[in-house]
Amino acid sequence: MMAKGSFPWISGIFLFTIASWVAFNKFKVSGSFKTSAILFLLFVIGFILSIFFIIFFRDPERIPPGDEDDVVSPADGKVISIQHRTVCIFMNIHNVHVNRAPLSGTVTHIDYKPGGYIPAFNKDSDVNERNHVVFNTAAGTLELTQIAGVLTRRIVSYISEGTYILRGERIGMIRFGSRVDVTIPEGYVFTVGLNDKVKAAETIIARKKDKEHKL
Repeated sequence: MMAKGSFPWISGIFLFTIASWVAFNKFKVSGSFKTSAILFLLFVIGFILSIFFIIFFRDPERIPPGDEDDVVSPADGKVISIQHRTVCIFMNIHNVHVNRAPLSGTVTHIDYKPGGYIPAFNKDSDVNERNHVVFNTAAGTLELTQIAGVLTRRIVSYISEGTYILRGERIGMIRFGSRVDVTIPEGYVFTVGLNDKVKAAETIIARKKDKEHKL
């Protein structure tokens, strides 16, 4: 399955690739060697980008594990920071970039802010483009912030204020390199550590303290 909104990107580069190939075959017979070489290079670039876009915009189905009150990761990537009740997950270029809801709840607030494009793992990335989302869940307030990275030019949101979102449901994506920060409700403890690899909707990143003690 491909991510929502990916068709223009994939179809555009696919058409470019086909056009380059057709033009190359036309000019390699009657055109100059230099023109043919340039057209072939464009075809190769288009072909590589086509494969890249198909991989980047992939959106596999995910089934959240555990109980309904277990917090699942909102993103694929690596844990780069854990401070107090906030965990930061860095999404590399090869990760799935579709983000998902850590818990079921109602979206009470969305605050989008445009900004710069400092690498998302940088401490100064607080000036970057970002989308702050607040969820009212059965366990309390959960906050999620999508942060654009150096190659990113747009954060895409699939949700709106007042929408009820299920745990593990798609909420949006960030294109080409980014970070997602999650502030969990009071009474929870993280089950992941620094540098751990996580998957959206598949990795449990936090559980209620009383439940964690029982495990």
